Amino acid sequence: MSHGAPFRSSSLYHLLSVAGAAWWSKGLAVILGTFILEDATTMIAAMAVDEGRITVTLALISLYIGVAVGDLGLYGLGAIGAKWPPARRWLTLPRHDKGRNWFHRNVVRTVVISRFIPGARLPLYTACGFFRAPFGSFAASAVVATLIWTSLLFSVSLHVGGWLSAHMASWRWFGIAGFILTILFVGRLIARFQTFSD
Repeated sequence: MSHGAPFRSSSLYHLLSVAGAAWWSKGLAVILGTFILEDATTMIAAMAVDEGRITVTLALISLYIGVAVGDLGLYGLGAIGAKWPPARRWLTLPRHDKGRNWFHRNVVRTVVISRFIPGARLPLYTACGFFRAPFGSFAASAVVATLIWTSLLFSVSLHVGGWLSAHMASWRWFGIAGFILTILFVGRLIARFQTFSD
């Protein structure tokens, strides 16, 4: 995520804040937001819920749909790259190629680890598709990991958002930006030490 991401995320917050906007348009905004900035969208949706701008049910269902569709889309992108060589230039595959057998054996482990490390999903989920890891196992583990991670991040964001609104008032966007960047920094730090073994 770039440094401008928190400000782009505030545009999503504005969309959720539009008075009289239909419930489906708010849900669609959240779904589309997950395709661009998934974790930031989760945080912004939670803060919008805290302020009564969107219902918790609509926010969570939209987040689950958006994240799950995005995850399956990454697998599909990798599968397309395996069949159509020109598409491979758009793929970001792992630096240390463990090959088809490794991804077949470790698909659940790969999905779970990737879900909790920001930035890891793109290379690893596309690699699962590229190396034809079992789709059923991939999809099931992606959905379960999504439910856990998104619910956890949403819950934390809901509490943090309430605290920021109560204590920081007009400075809350600086707090939100710091919160988002902290999550990303910790994820990248963990990713540096994460290695895959047989």
